[in-house]
Amino acid sequence: MSAVEVMSSEATTVAPRRISYVGTLPFLAIHLLALGSFWTGVTTEAAICCAVLYFVRMFGVTGGYHRYFSHRTYRTSRVFQFLLAFLAQSSAQRGALWWAAHHRHHHRHSDQVQDTHSVAQDGFWYSHLMWIFERDNQATQYKYIPELARFPELRFLDRYHLIAPILMGTVVFFTLGASGLFFGFFFSTVLLWHGTFTINSLSHVFGTRRFATTDNSRNNWFLAIVTLGEGWHNNHHHYCVSTRQGFYWYEYDITYYILKVLSWLGIVWKLQPVPAKVLAEGRTLKGQQAPLPALTLRAELPQAGQA
Repeated sequence: MSAVEVMSSEATTVAPRRISYVGTLPFLAIHLLALGSFWTGVTTEAAICCAVLYFVRMFGVTGGYHRYFSHRTYRTSRVFQFLLAFLAQSSAQRGALWWAAHHRHHHRHSDQVQDTHSVAQDGFWYSHLMWIFERDNQATQYKYIPELARFPELRFLDRYHLIAPILMGTVVFFTLGASGLFFGFFFSTVLLWHGTFTINSLSHVFGTRRFATTDNSRNNWFLAIVTLGEGWHNNHHHYCVSTRQGFYWYEYDITYYILKVLSWLGIVWKLQPVPAKVLAEGRTLKGQQAPLPALTLRAELPQAGQA
């Protein structure tokens, strides 16, 4: 029996999606606040702030939330671990422990019935953002992150995850005024959100498949630009413990380049390489398209409570 069949056979019924629409109100409010830029105008300083905050916080998401907390692809000190969590959480994507736990669950069931956010299972908008407001996804699942949950400072940040974005927004306002707040902070936050979310949605729909995986993950050169290297998603789902997601020199991976520089400075260490056999396998498959797996869909299974 294949891995797909094993995971599919475990779920004979599925629970219906239960969206908390009240929970979407702060999310919508940030989008509306970003439009305040039309009222304040956009200063040069605010535009620079927007670009810098997008770049720096995207690294917090990719290098922090994803490659460190979710996959532990490198090691660092306890102090820098805290700073990474704080930087990542300034993106207003909840706590580092919450993010990592849900992402590990996603990898365990990617594009299967149990996946938290799958285009194949629930469509574009659910996988892109609505899953965040699913009632069953609100709690931090500490069972998936036991080695991280033992740090009280990370649990504190996870519980009070709004401290970082509120503090950052406050500093921007008092430094650059209303234009800096609305365009530099709020507008860059909206861009950052949707840039991040494309990996859940678009990278499972558009792109190329070098490796045969049990999900619909794809490599997408454009999304690799938007997300500082996360667009090499098929690579990542084939071998997720490598620090580098652009496996070959021509697959640009800004997040990896930054982490490499930090390793030269001794701030991070033990960056996990792509094994030679994986690179060799990829070279033999260059130019080929791996087939999509046969997936059991939620719609094909009875919902909980049904006969």
